[in-house]
Amino acid sequence: MSTLAFALVLVSASLHATWNYFAKRAGGDTAFVWIFSVIATLLYLPLAIGIVVVQKPQLGTSELMALAGTCLLHILYYLFLNWGYQVGDLSLVYPIARGVGPMLAGIGAILVLEERPTVLVIAGMVLISLGVIILTSTPNKNRTGSVRGGVIYGLLTAVSIAAYTLQDKQVVSFFLVPPLILTWASNVVRAVALAPHAVRHWDRVKFNWHQHKREAFAVGIIDSLSYILFLIALSTSDVTHLSPLRQTSILIGAFLGARLLSEEGGRRRIVAALVMMAGVIVLALG
Repeated sequence: MSTLAFALVLVSASLHATWNYFAKRAGGDTAFVWIFSVIATLLYLPLAIGIVVVQKPQLGTSELMALAGTCLLHILYYLFLNWGYQVGDLSLVYPIARGVGPMLAGIGAILVLEERPTVLVIAGMVLISLGVIILTSTPNKNRTGSVRGGVIYGLLTAVSIAAYTLQDKQVVSFFLVPPLILTWASNVVRAVALAPHAVRHWDRVKFNWHQHKREAFAVGIIDSLSYILFLIALSTSDVTHLSPLRQTSILIGAFLGARLLSEEGGRRRIVAALVMMAGVIVLALG
């Protein structure tokens, strides 16, 4: 892994945790997802046009089919994540999604890309699993609906993360689609796909625009920038190294939820996040 790729992924991780904080603060319903998708589409359009004019990337049938697959997976990711924020805490949903995601991506790389895990990789997966157990346990046996819903959506988000990570690696490395074009196309497809929902629930759109305009602009800008940086690094390095490294955002997300949003179980969740971070670091070393 090059120094540049390492730096890009760490910056991406910090930005990723930041936009998730804004999404959680806004409530994260589907109307909000549509709003920030439209914002990102419009703001990054000039850059996308510039990339097409200057680089002249090949966008034939194969490339467009690959882009369609990744756009679908990204839609599922955003919906699962934001639905999770509607029912669960940031310091619960975010660490599960970002901790389990790279573990599943590693398993997928073994099965699909025929990579062979080392002892460190296996140890990292065990640590992540332990962190999930700590994170999702409660002092008493009566779990609240918020915890159950947060865990379920966190795991669904993790599955989508693993799927789109493997898919996007192929898109930027094999099909040579520029990272900014992939990210912009994902925003466009998501905005179009969710437009019927936005029209049917226009009252929610107006509410989110009035109450959470700043959060929508923050997510629209930071989310795309975060993933573009990660894709640039991913185009030159392996999934099994970069995907776990990006999940250093777990600790940041847990801290933001516990401290800034005053969510319950803060100490336990930060401990769990540290264990999961240790796991992803070991995965990266492996």
